[in-house]
Amino acid sequence: MDPDSIRSPAHRSPRHRGHHKFEIKATGEAAKNYDFKAARPPKKRTNLIETIGNLAKSCLGGGVVAIHESYKMCGLWTSFVLTIVFGFCISYAMYMIAHSAQRIYGRVQVPAMSYPDLAEATLETGPFESLKKYSKCFRYLVDFTICFNLFGSCCVYQIMMARTIKQLVEGTNEVTLGGNPPLRVYIICLVVPCVLIGMITTLKYLAPFSIVADFIIFTVAMATIHYSIKTTEHSPLDMPIFKTVAGLFEFMGVCIFSMEGIGAVMAIENNMEEPRKMAVALFGGMSIVVSIVVTIGFFGYWGFGESSRSPVTLNFPLEPFPIALKLLLGIMIYVTFALNFWFPFDLMWYYIKRKYDPSKYWLWERVYRAIFICIITAIATTFPNVSKFIGVLGSFCISNMGFIYPAFIELCLDWTDPGLGFMMWRFWRFFLITAFGLTLCIVGTYTNVKGLIKESF
Repeated sequence: MDPDSIRSPAHRSPRHRGHHKFEIKATGEAAKNYDFKAARPPKKRTNLIETIGNLAKSCLGGGVVAIHESYKMCGLWTSFVLTIVFGFCISYAMYMIAHSAQRIYGRVQVPAMSYPDLAEATLETGPFESLKKYSKCFRYLVDFTICFNLFGSCCVYQIMMARTIKQLVEGTNEVTLGGNPPLRVYIICLVVPCVLIGMITTLKYLAPFSIVADFIIFTVAMATIHYSIKTTEHSPLDMPIFKTVAGLFEFMGVCIFSMEGIGAVMAIENNMEEPRKMAVALFGGMSIVVSIVVTIGFFGYWGFGESSRSPVTLNFPLEPFPIALKLLLGIMIYVTFALNFWFPFDLMWYYIKRKYDPSKYWLWERVYRAIFICIITAIATTFPNVSKFIGVLGSFCISNMGFIYPAFIELCLDWTDPGLGFMMWRFWRFFLITAFGLTLCIVGTYTNVKGLIKESF
């Protein structure tokens, strides 16, 4: 949850609005020799170690504290292996995006792009004449998917906060939808504090909390190991290896959501001292992310079993240190809510404000901020199952942002230079990645939406 990432949005600069026309200005060796690094304006940039840290913080969102519940749906050992596999898949997806951007920089002679810029430029300068007129639509589709993902994340954070508060107020290890008052009342009560923190329009007031948030996530991971070993009475070898196909797709959505930093990858690449070392940075950053996700998922399910709940801190005993950790996690999630809300609202406000007099921007921006947060609260109140909600976001948003869109972008760039290769292997790579993304999107979204509706009513 870094202020320089999509999960905590300092990298999300409004300068990349994509309202200029992209056109091919160089091809072949001239495009390959374009020094986009030298063409970027001088500013303080991140070295390799800092980039690895930024990637790790970008990919570790609030979903990581719910990963253990998805292990419960799928089975311990299948989930353990697939977490590592999906860590590689997400790393490759982010590499596809960054590498595609670095290839197109030389063709259009632009030194830096955002993810929506890349989508628009690829289609506008691509080999498919009939699709060029839809380049803006592709850009808006990427924008929509990012906004849907981040606004949905805000719903998840509200539910997590409400569950934490409910447990501390009731002093019980069981957190259910019912009770007096029920969970939905706690979510509704959060609308006022969420509106208040949502009124912060300058990120510099929120950015310092990202360092504290990283420390809290690390502490939660270590505490999960401690309380898991202290609580469990059986060997991990006795845990189920695999459960059901439906549980597999529910797990996939939550797992991918817990590790993704798709929206942040271009912002991070744009701020690197050595952007061509993106592959090394991804290997380092995702190694950290996968390690933490596996730790919380494996030990969370092994230790707390079939009764495990999200966030993982709900499973800790009601003792002084765990209670303090629950409070800190709640505060971290509260600040993360504001960080996640900033970017999608900033994007929406860019288009909304055109209807109003500039002298009234201050007032109307705050009115719309309050309206959007009330809508988020209404959705969270309607569907208060956190793990299924995360599964929907992972299955729908990340399957598109992380697999389908990047594969299509890469295909467009490969089509003429260097071509599809021996036996059209680049086309078949696109086909396999897209097929996986579509399967996850359709089956995963259906499975998680069905479970979300079933457990919410």
